[in-house]
Amino acid sequence: MNDRDLRPSSLLRQRRALERRAAGFGRRRLLQGLGLAAIAGPFLNLALRGRPAAAAAGKAQRVIFFYFPDGVVGQSQDGDPSQWHASGSESDFSLSPILDVLAPRKADCLFFNGLSMGPADSGSHPGGAKKLLTAVDGGFGESIDQVLARTVGADAPYRHLYLGAMANQNNASGDKHISYPSAGVTITPEDDPRKAFELLFGNGGGGGGGGGAPDPTKVTVIDGVLGDMEAMRSQLGDLEKSKLDLHLEALREVEKRIKAGPTGTCDDPAVDLDAIGDDLYDPGHFPAILRAQTDLLVQAMACGLSRVGVLQSSNHTSELIMSRFPGTEMYDPNYDMRSHQASHYGSKHDPQKREYSDYLKQRRWWVEQYLYLLDQLAARPDGDGTMLDSSLVLLCTEVCDGNTHLHDDMPLVLGGRGGGAVSPGRLLSYGGDRHAGLLCAIGQAMGADLQGFGDTNTPALGGVLS
Repeated sequence: MNDRDLRPSSLLRQRRALERRAAGFGRRRLLQGLGLAAIAGPFLNLALRGRPAAAAAGKAQRVIFFYFPDGVVGQSQDGDPSQWHASGSESDFSLSPILDVLAPRKADCLFFNGLSMGPADSGSHPGGAKKLLTAVDGGFGESIDQVLARTVGADAPYRHLYLGAMANQNNASGDKHISYPSAGVTITPEDDPRKAFELLFGNGGGGGGGGGAPDPTKVTVIDGVLGDMEAMRSQLGDLEKSKLDLHLEALREVEKRIKAGPTGTCDDPAVDLDAIGDDLYDPGHFPAILRAQTDLLVQAMACGLSRVGVLQSSNHTSELIMSRFPGTEMYDPNYDMRSHQASHYGSKHDPQKREYSDYLKQRRWWVEQYLYLLDQLAARPDGDGTMLDSSLVLLCTEVCDGNTHLHDDMPLVLGGRGGGAVSPGRLLSYGGDRHAGLLCAIGQAMGADLQGFGDTNTPALGGVLS
């Protein structure tokens, strides 16, 4: 049974009211803060908190888009070679000074050379951010994460998770964000790991969330929904009662399964919220905030809460002071070096220039965070393999070289095997093909019925990459 079956009756309106009440105070904040779309399926979706679907052979079970700001050290204006792009043949290649951070996961990643986002707005940070996930010139299109969320990810309790780390700093809005549910309209990520934790996992619990361990005999959402639905049942006619009984039966069955035994980390998620500090926009807290958001996203997906996630680190032309990251090679309490400031290192690669040397360190640090995400997925079993085996994780930014802002030879890495849909451990080189084909390929690997994606002049460029 689906929404279409109930649309003519008053039950649908009452059911939607119960969905809002079942989620309590968090429902509105889920929509406004996390950018999570409304649950489209029946009430059973509210109960799917601890049972991720078994990985299907040949199809990715989840996708994550990991964004970092301000490009990379590509080829300089004076012709110095890229410090980002890998070199060699498809199967015999070497990682660059920045990408060699990924050496432990080289066999789990696809590396790309020669993909372009197209000439429109090239040389522009905002233009690149608009095209990054929409693959549409000018950004006036739906982003691939939103397409997948409303199609193959629509049956998950939260069809779209959008978490940020200082992504809303200085009241950022519009093209500072990269997820577009409709043409020209972005949504706002949730920057606060505490709020994200509360909304996703409810009563607190592990990892400094407060409130102690959850009561294994209580399933908050289900208990609340069952009570309200039983009360509503007495007010319905026979036909609507019979339809509602199907939902009640399904919910009671799920409730029994959850209460009958432990649900492991889904009821006690291990996320360190104590380390993030009180000021979400203190640059010294940024590494802990990003780590918490990464852990939350992985944990939510491990619990089957969502199949589509975006993790946005800061935003383009970032004012993030990365020299204040404690315990990193960038740390210098006596010098403020911002991400965007460092990206304008000059026309050549000069190791003696502070901006250039710090920019290299910054870019390596972003790749380290991506490696951490891959490692966390690899550490969790899923079917006959791990979550990394059944996932796809795209590392991306809005421009290539940070100094030139061009949109060619985009720095993209795709991690995971997508349930067998992807064969990693290779370097794929193209001659200017549009990155829309990569986004289309990711969608197809997720099981989406896509023949093309994005706004391109040649059908082959908007189609799937081989």
